[in-house]
Amino acid sequence: MRAAVYVEEMRFLVPAYLGGPMRFVRLALVSGLLALAACAPLPPPGAVYVAVAPPGYYRSEVIGVAPGPGYVFVRGYWEWGGAAYRWVPGRWVARPYPRARWAPGRWRHARGGWYWMPGRWR
Repeated sequence: MRAAVYVEEMRFLVPAYLGGPMRFVRLALVSGLLALAACAPLPPPGAVYVAVAPPGYYRSEVIGVAPGPGYVFVRGYWEWGGAAYRWVPGRWVARPYPRARWAPGRWRHARGGWYWMPGRWR
């Protein structure tokens, strides 16, 4: 009689075609972990981790006239110099192909500290 009550209660929680309550819980945990792993970006190979956070601001820069058609201004960024951050000024860069867009680099935080994700053309 006790087993019959247990089966009756569990029938409403987890349908029998899902394999019972433990299989359902395992499936939910595994799918949750996979979803979390898919969201975390991987650092580039050879990334150098820095324990000190980068400055949270950009320096103001004077953007002159483009040297010619097809040039894009790539703004400056903070670079780790081994003991402190130093500013790398922006520059004009020729597009590698028509309609190319520059995606700026940025500092990302991970367990090991901060690492630099370089900019790239899209």
